[in-house]
Amino acid sequence: MADEPLVLGIETSCDETGVGIVRGTTLLADAIASSVDTHARFGGVVPEIASRAHLEAMVPTIERALKDAGVSARDLDGIAVTAGPGLAGALLVGVSAAKAYAYALGKPLYGVNHLASHICVDQLEHGPLPEPTMALLVSGGHSSLLLAPDITADVRPMGATIDDAAGEAFDKIARVLDLGFPGGPVIDRLAKEGDPKAIAFPRGLSGSRDPAYDFSFSGLKTAVARWIEAKRAAGEEVPVRDVAASFQEAVVDVLTRKAVRACKDEGVDHLMIGGGVAANSRLRALAEERCERAGVRLRVPRPKLCTDNGAMVAALGAEMVARGRPASDWELSADSSLPVTDPHVPGAPDHDHVHEVSKDNLYS
Repeated sequence: MADEPLVLGIETSCDETGVGIVRGTTLLADAIASSVDTHARFGGVVPEIASRAHLEAMVPTIERALKDAGVSARDLDGIAVTAGPGLAGALLVGVSAAKAYAYALGKPLYGVNHLASHICVDQLEHGPLPEPTMALLVSGGHSSLLLAPDITADVRPMGATIDDAAGEAFDKIARVLDLGFPGGPVIDRLAKEGDPKAIAFPRGLSGSRDPAYDFSFSGLKTAVARWIEAKRAAGEEVPVRDVAASFQEAVVDVLTRKAVRACKDEGVDHLMIGGGVAANSRLRALAEERCERAGVRLRVPRPKLCTDNGAMVAALGAEMVARGRPASDWELSADSSLPVTDPHVPGAPDHDHVHEVSKDNLYS
């Protein structure tokens, strides 16, 4: 509808330059420029390379998003940007660009939280989020269990990884198996041809005295690496597909078990799964199975919306505008450790002054 807020979102927390445009809960454009191929040579993301890639890709990606959406920058009701958490230099590129566009166009600026954005993106797939919603976010940088009574103002940490994130563990095991980077997609593919029960790998923090909702994958990663090393030392062939399947099963078993338990403990009947690892086929299948048994409705966006993208930032920004949340001020800064309890960084910019200094720009 025409009266729904039209918001552009910018995401640069890691190695993807994402620009999305959303009207209300309708996705109009999702433009992405990735530097993953460059990082693959180093076996992981190099922060300096990521920052430089964002600088080069920012303006062309914004222009592409506007063209794809069929809108003018003048039509926007706001500009949202990931303010954290993430790589400090990469975040700074996005925040600086968002402030420049907002200032030049005379539009309100919304600095939003990366994790809260991963939750809100599901609105683009399945409509408005129930309140409260339980969210399991799993990626290369975080494994988090969050309760969201209000995605724009109240997100509560239930549990988090205390060492390696799930996606990080996938990448490290893929490296041990010489499968390349990123590791998640290739392990998922190989696991379909392996036996998930072939090797009894450990389930971290699953004991009765362990934290109920926290995650640990460091011990699992070490156990898998040592198992592989022992096979190689004995001159035996490593059953790559069985290793992939057994490792993957250990990860998704813990993730889904703890997420469903949190839903039952908190009396929440909706579970949303997001983040890059949410694209994993076994995670989706096991979550569906366990949620159905527990009477919990599962919401998982399509894989493209699970990875880092500008659409998720625009979605949260549009929700901020729709709910009348205050815009961020011009002192907005990148915060690499921004807590998820801050879904956005509030403040009230002087809009009269903004419009006074606005100029006719190149976007018409």
